Amino acid sequence: MNVKDILKEIKGNLLGLVGEKFEDLKSESKKDVQDFLDASKEKLERWTLFLASGAITPEEYKWLVESQKDLVVLKGLYAAGVSKIKLGHLKNSILDTVINTALGMVLKPNDTEENADA
Repeated sequence: MNVKDILKEIKGNLLGLVGEKFEDLKSESKKDVQDFLDASKEKLERWTLFLASGAITPEEYKWLVESQKDLVVLKGLYAAGVSKIKLGHLKNSILDTVINTALGMVLKPNDTEENADA
């Protein structure tokens, strides 16, 4: 398991998610996603390594990632006129995507069934 590969997959999934929801605002959404990843990269790397080594549980990983919600600023989309309600939903989707991507890549297939709610 390579943390850089996981972060690359997370970035791809986030760009796909945001691009799908705001296709007409691709440049703004891409910058917002990159800003979040830049601000969270060190922590995401550390937490993902802890998860892979078994030092933290999937539930703890989820809690840690969700604690980064304030770093998902989405300034570009807000400036482009996207409503605060839509941005709030998007923040939650971004965090869910980070969590689900990391858990899917780190956990073994038989562990995934046990932690499907994580």
